[in-house]
Amino acid sequence: MDVAIVGIGIHPFGRTPSRSGLQQGAFAARLALQDAGVEWKDIQFAFGGSASSGSADALVNELGLTGLPFINVANGCATGGSSLISAYNAIKSGEYDLGLVAGFDKHDRGAFNADPKELGLGEWYGEVGMMLTTQFFAMKIQKYMSDYNISENTLSKVAQKSFINGSRNPNAWRTEPIGVEEIANSMMVNNPLTKFMFCSPSEGGVALILSSADKAHTYTDTPVYLRGATMKSRRFGSFEVFAPSQALQQVDGPTVDASKAAFEMAGVGPKDIDVMQLQDTEVGAEIMHMAENGFCEHGEQETLIQSGETHIEGSMPINTDGGCIANGEPIGASGLRQVYENVLQLRGQAGDHQVPDNPKLAYTHVYGAPGISAVTILQR
Repeated sequence: MDVAIVGIGIHPFGRTPSRSGLQQGAFAARLALQDAGVEWKDIQFAFGGSASSGSADALVNELGLTGLPFINVANGCATGGSSLISAYNAIKSGEYDLGLVAGFDKHDRGAFNADPKELGLGEWYGEVGMMLTTQFFAMKIQKYMSDYNISENTLSKVAQKSFINGSRNPNAWRTEPIGVEEIANSMMVNNPLTKFMFCSPSEGGVALILSSADKAHTYTDTPVYLRGATMKSRRFGSFEVFAPSQALQQVDGPTVDASKAAFEMAGVGPKDIDVMQLQDTEVGAEIMHMAENGFCEHGEQETLIQSGETHIEGSMPINTDGGCIANGEPIGASGLRQVYENVLQLRGQAGDHQVPDNPKLAYTHVYGAPGISAVTILQR
């Protein structure tokens, strides 16, 4: 049984002092229900996640105590993608026809304060400074730049494109374009990555209504179908964030594995994709994920980014809503924001950040610590 997305809702990302994270999730859920033309009492099940704003199933306090099964999901930055895949499988199994997926969060200002014990690591890992994700990502892109001739200017170009796209998205946090020179000359965080090359912890909420494909037109004239939905964890030999060691023999990471599985499941290839949202915790991640997801060869990013091919009007538009860099990263909602954006794109409702020429296939990829990736392929 195929699965369709028939309703979407979002609470703007950024900072909203007047609402809790839970209230932002409920805001998004009400919009998604309205978009699908259904009521909360019609929903048969739900999956949801939040890293720092309480249990997602507490949404029933805001939406109504109907007795439905509501399962909490926690999978790092891939929480939203994991919730969606769980809901997809629930409908695919034939057990349910209509469900809700929700993600929300409200993080404190400043960097995430990861605890090594929560990831099965000894306290020594934090004591020697390895729990600093900014440091890990900087070292990883340094090696990648050396291996594949990626320039520092290309790092700035990725951030510049994200802020341009964010300025065209009314739900983004960062809505002012920032030039390449300002990005390059801003405060250095971990060489070669400056302040404007990282995303920040933020707030926001997203909700989706899923139905079995055979009933999708009951709820909407513009259903978007899930053709591929996969999640993979790391194998021995892949080097991922918070890894305590590096194996002598390297293997592909979970992003490569999840991407290949999703394309096989959907029966399409990277060249068929019209618009893509890739995890961009920082600019280096977007660059590396372009190749790891199969959209180019390693090293081709330098030419593609410099020539503007990854912009909305380019041949491979990436992070058309501004990505994590312009929206920030509320962990529970971040992956679902990507799906929300792709549904808008496939419906032709993305407004100023709409990709031209009526896109038909869209791709999302999220990556989370300590080495998990989730991918979806959507089709209108």
